[in-house]
Amino acid sequence: MKQDITEALKFHFGFDKFKGNQKAIVENVLAGKDTLVLMPTGGGKSLCYQLPSLIMEGTALVISPLIALMKNQVDSMRNFSEEDGVAHFINSSLNRAAIDSVKQDILSGRTKLLYVAPESLTKEENIGFLRQVKISFYAVDEAHCISEWGHDFRPEYRRIRPLINEIGKQPVIALTATATPKVQHDIQKNLGMMNATVFKSSFNRSNLYYEVRSKGNDIDREIIKYIKNHEGKSGIIYCLSRKKVEEFTGILCANGIKALPYHAGMDSQMRSNNQDAFLMEETDVIVATIAFGMGIDKPDVRYVIHYDIPKSLEGYYQETGRAGRDGGEGKCIAFYANKDLQKLEKFLQGKPVVEQEIGKQLLLETAAYAETAVCRRKVLLHYFGEEYAEDNCGSCDNCLNPKILFEAKDLLLTVLESIEALKEKYRTDYMVNLLMGYETSEIVSYKHNELEFFGVGQEEDEKTWNAVIRQAQIAGYLAKDIENYGLLKITANGKMFMKKPVSFKIVKDNEFDEDESNETPLRGGGSCAVDPALYSIMKDLRKKLSKQLEVPPFVIFQDPSLEAMATTYPVTLDDLQNIPGVGAGKAKRYGSEFIAIIKKYVEENEIERPEDMRVRTVANKSKLKVWIVQSIDRKIALDDIAISKGLEFDELLDEIEAIVYSGTRINIDYFINEAMDEDHIQDIYAYFKESETDRLEEAIKELGSDYTEEEIRLIRIKFLSELAN
Repeated sequence: MKQDITEALKFHFGFDKFKGNQKAIVENVLAGKDTLVLMPTGGGKSLCYQLPSLIMEGTALVISPLIALMKNQVDSMRNFSEEDGVAHFINSSLNRAAIDSVKQDILSGRTKLLYVAPESLTKEENIGFLRQVKISFYAVDEAHCISEWGHDFRPEYRRIRPLINEIGKQPVIALTATATPKVQHDIQKNLGMMNATVFKSSFNRSNLYYEVRSKGNDIDREIIKYIKNHEGKSGIIYCLSRKKVEEFTGILCANGIKALPYHAGMDSQMRSNNQDAFLMEETDVIVATIAFGMGIDKPDVRYVIHYDIPKSLEGYYQETGRAGRDGGEGKCIAFYANKDLQKLEKFLQGKPVVEQEIGKQLLLETAAYAETAVCRRKVLLHYFGEEYAEDNCGSCDNCLNPKILFEAKDLLLTVLESIEALKEKYRTDYMVNLLMGYETSEIVSYKHNELEFFGVGQEEDEKTWNAVIRQAQIAGYLAKDIENYGLLKITANGKMFMKKPVSFKIVKDNEFDEDESNETPLRGGGSCAVDPALYSIMKDLRKKLSKQLEVPPFVIFQDPSLEAMATTYPVTLDDLQNIPGVGAGKAKRYGSEFIAIIKKYVEENEIERPEDMRVRTVANKSKLKVWIVQSIDRKIALDDIAISKGLEFDELLDEIEAIVYSGTRINIDYFINEAMDEDHIQDIYAYFKESETDRLEEAIKELGSDYTEEEIRLIRIKFLSELAN
């Protein structure tokens, strides 16, 4: 048989030898045994069921979640065979005549592989038809969809086993590119294959480089710069929302980058066309939601960028796995801001409690990965139940910029003793709150604020305690009981450590400065002016104008706008409008003097302007802002505007602040006069008139607790609109 299957591999696929575990897996399937395959993207999972289907008598039934994936696989199989009928799919994209033709091919014995979606499998007429077919075996692709702990849970996957029993029992091969030990157990249990032979390949993709960057206001510029530095290479950019996909695709195109969108809200023909354009290299970049990529067989994707951090580490691993499938270069860069995870947590509200708990656990794991200063490869592989022995992988941002280790033996001992005292019944966040001495409602209700070790860790910060607990798990002193929502358990090694502590050195987590743009739309870009001399000249000019016009300097241009000018050297009013926080109104009102000094400075210092790094914006990006301005003109109450667009009130204020900071004049007096006390209006207005800064926290500190944050923001909008615009 061994000779036969190698010959069959050569005959059908043209390969001389198998990769990794492929041969053993194929032999297991041919022997009629249940098989579970855990193999990273690019490892050659499809061949594990395609080859046995061609050798065995009958038709293999492949249950797969995505229509795009089926089409891709069927086209691929037909390329290997002279017979078009060798592979087919049945799903909602086919009309009645096409389905009848497919059934004819299957009954005549020409079809070796039939792909179906789990939804199609449940239809009575399909079950009736399949009972007439000689099924060689069942393949369940993307099997992690069975588990609520998987990153792409689909309830219809839970019905696969009963349907198999109804159609006719045959061996099952389940395959996934990502599964934690918990998900693996769920797959075997739900498919009734607890005795399956398990083939687990290493999840280490050594050719991939992992990096997490802080997500600031200049993320669009950073990504455009990255793509332009990798011109002609294929890349995928993942965003969490369809709206962001459309918006960012527009920005990339406006900046001369060949990009197409892909998300579930587009019609299937357009999705299919865009996917084909990417495969055929007619476009360089696909901007997509997670709907894109499952089973997309493009070997030379050179970078995967996450515009938004994903909901789970499994999802992240699967999406990054689409880079460098040919073993060549693959850069995986994720942009992270903790507030994105807070938004994702909000989306969980209203879901069943169990789902909320699972969702929160997965988000915590993602945050831990993003913030850790430990080797990212080590953290990822530990998550998938695999130990990575090297201390430095040499191919992630943390290993290339290692932090200084510090001794945390005593801190670990404190953690282990407090977990033991509480009988191993609590999670990381609870233990950190306890050590920090935070009187949360949960801690008070259990009376744990009366324990002797409550608050013993106040000399350290939360980040340090989180790092100790996380790195203790990687070192094998602690384990998470994932079945019970992540309760911390002390391992045998942990108990030995408590008896005889040894050195335990760790690194502190990375600092991700929270973008302050939710208080003023421009703050916290984090970039220091590239040209300090020009920056200084412009600050002097701003000061001079502020005295002439009798307005605070920030009314003219905010610091981040000046920093951006000192970076990109705008020399026309059009250029100036591409600076963050500078709209047409501001450019016309104040721009000419700034343009003049920049032009002069550029000429005198023979500066080459980074024209290619100018981020051109897209007109339709501001549809919401235009609608808000029109609504304010019609004097619609601001809370009603927020409700009608599904925004929180503070999110609406973010949008309005962005409008006035870019130079558009609006009048919200009708709302302010109705909602606020007249004395408060005058006091806050007077404060901004005298103040050197528009920073919200300064205003709150100075004005005191009599004034709410919303009141201060509303008057700041009024003040800026009247004086600056």
